[in-house]
Amino acid sequence: MITTILLEVVLPVFVLIGFGSLMQRIFRLDLYTLAKINFYCITPAAVFMSMYHSDMSGGLLSTVIVFYALYVLILYLIGSIVARPMKFQSSMKAAFNNSIMLDNSGNYGMPINALVFKGDPLAASMQALIMSLQSLLTFTYGVIAIQGVKMKGNYRSMIIGFLKMPVPYALVLGLLLHALHAPLPIFVSQPLTYAQQSMVAIALLTLGAQIVKYPLRLYRLDIYISLFLRLIIGPAIGCALVFALGLKGIPAQALLIASGMPTGVNTSILAEEYANEPDFAAQTVLLSTLFNVVTITGLISLAKMF
Repeated sequence: MITTILLEVVLPVFVLIGFGSLMQRIFRLDLYTLAKINFYCITPAAVFMSMYHSDMSGGLLSTVIVFYALYVLILYLIGSIVARPMKFQSSMKAAFNNSIMLDNSGNYGMPINALVFKGDPLAASMQALIMSLQSLLTFTYGVIAIQGVKMKGNYRSMIIGFLKMPVPYALVLGLLLHALHAPLPIFVSQPLTYAQQSMVAIALLTLGAQIVKYPLRLYRLDIYISLFLRLIIGPAIGCALVFALGLKGIPAQALLIASGMPTGVNTSILAEEYANEPDFAAQTVLLSTLFNVVTITGLISLAKMF
């Protein structure tokens, strides 16, 4: 089973990430433009179509929200407890908590989900919901945590940035049209389908191009602590919550796998934007993505037992 997962799920993901890194080395891609295409076109389209074709009941949707809220709350509490003996300054504490709470559920988690579940609508809609919740967390808590350190309570830019996020609007609109059983005309549904189908390749190529710019450093203990909490404790919390909420089958598998994603690229983007421990953030993104080759393989194997 492990060999199959490596060859059919993990290897295809990292082949595309590697190719994206190679292209960045050779061509110096315009990462700003790539990020905008992903953020404002492909990801919202994928979220909308996943919600529109969703097989999730209202009860399951509520359960996913409860799962995610408990998941990030527990991670926050653990991160805060671990930070105390490390004697982190407020800026480092914010960066540390961001590194374990803000994961890559979008341009890494969505492709992993698509490959594991072969495009199953229920699994895809659950991952899309997790990604949307993660985006909300990133541009609320993630920004507030850093701005509280750097901007002394000036949250106007955060609120404006949050209102400009397309993913929540795509999520709500997709759920609304799904609930109303509203048909989409071909000239609307077909472009959205094209964008959704391009998501796996474009997202992983972009991720590869983004992480290659980070220099590799292997000497910082705080980075390894972050990796342990993100890649080991995170899935352990996810597993415990799956049991506690009585989930089984695809919902249990999808949420368990979603809990094991590496640190999100947005963690580094926020750190660079606000000059808040950018080196630490960059290292956690790069190393957690590399180590995830091992941890996600084991987690997918474990999820198959549910």
